[in-house]
Amino acid sequence: MVYKYKKIPLVYDLPLTKSEKQGVALFNRAFQESEIQLEADGTTLTVLLREVDIERLREEGRRLAIYSQRALFQDVIKAVERIRSYGVRNHKRYYVDYDKERKVKRRKTKAQRRQRYYYAEGHHFSRLNRPFPRAYENAIVCGDSLEVLKRLPDNCVDLVLTSPPYNFGLDYEEDDDTRHWEKYFEKLFGIFDETIRVLKWGGRVVVNIQPLFSDYIPSHHIISNFFMSRKLIWKGEILWEKNNYNCKYTAWGSWKSPSSPYLKYTWEFLEIYAKGTLKKEGRPEDIDIRAEEFKEWVVARWAIAPERNMRQYGHPAMFPEHLVERVLKLFSYRNDVILDPFNGAGTTTAVAKRLGRRYLGIDISEEYCRIARERTEKAAFQPKLPEGNVSYGAKWI
Repeated sequence: MVYKYKKIPLVYDLPLTKSEKQGVALFNRAFQESEIQLEADGTTLTVLLREVDIERLREEGRRLAIYSQRALFQDVIKAVERIRSYGVRNHKRYYVDYDKERKVKRRKTKAQRRQRYYYAEGHHFSRLNRPFPRAYENAIVCGDSLEVLKRLPDNCVDLVLTSPPYNFGLDYEEDDDTRHWEKYFEKLFGIFDETIRVLKWGGRVVVNIQPLFSDYIPSHHIISNFFMSRKLIWKGEILWEKNNYNCKYTAWGSWKSPSSPYLKYTWEFLEIYAKGTLKKEGRPEDIDIRAEEFKEWVVARWAIAPERNMRQYGHPAMFPEHLVERVLKLFSYRNDVILDPFNGAGTTTAVAKRLGRRYLGIDISEEYCRIARERTEKAAFQPKLPEGNVSYGAKWI
């Protein structure tokens, strides 16, 4: 009987040894042709996969390990375990035609409907992504973000990660507090409109924000409503638990009274939006998140201590590097372009360089730009970079 297989080629530098070929023969005897088989041809070992009991596969891999000094059979197990699409029945994973038994009428139409979001319908986003300008690649730009972003073409940035300040370009001494906040959000949303324009189809925006407690302004909701009004798709919300309990319980509000208790927050939010589609295309070889990291970080409550070195960088409100690392590895690929329009002391750009991403950081403060440039230049990036990558040295514009 001729079986239909899912084929997985494993290519090695040297041909299989006599001992390894013997191990392959024993492997094939241990499993039926209707399950899994191995084919050896020169330097290539091809896994012919239909169905398998994964625990039994691991046991056979351990038993046959003595036949290969280069862990040939462990490679087979890893290759099978990397496949995430399969059916399960009687303790076996089925990899071929496993979905034929689950036919759903009008499946394609229903799948398309599930990808439609009523608040994001009617957008006019282009699917044509453009190259990022070399003049701004791996650069720290000192200037007004609204003006700098206008120099970039549409659809050229993969991910925007930022934490907007609460005092840029505004006069906190003005008497009309209402007018103050109107001006603040008007300027902020002008910059966010430009970030949406330069964002690629499938790109993401991640905004670190917290409610303005003392002013009773739910800024995280206001910003989220803005992105929804601009037809971006809400991808999710991460609660950044800072475990910061060093606050006086009697500082504001009523004490032991329902009159006006003041609520304390030990966390901030990461609001995440996608442009056009929730799926971001990228090369598998440019993925750098490990399995254990992925399983931990998709739980949307991150317990990460606040930045401890803010005094060193002269900045009063920095997010920690580990927070940025999680965002970049979970939502972007190596060599992606990362933009922070409020770059401050350069946490985003420093981590982007270290993780092999391209970057553009913008800030209006010359002092912060100087600090960010020095900090980013000192960041040690991972040595294994994608082919054809450019230098990750920070430029000064």
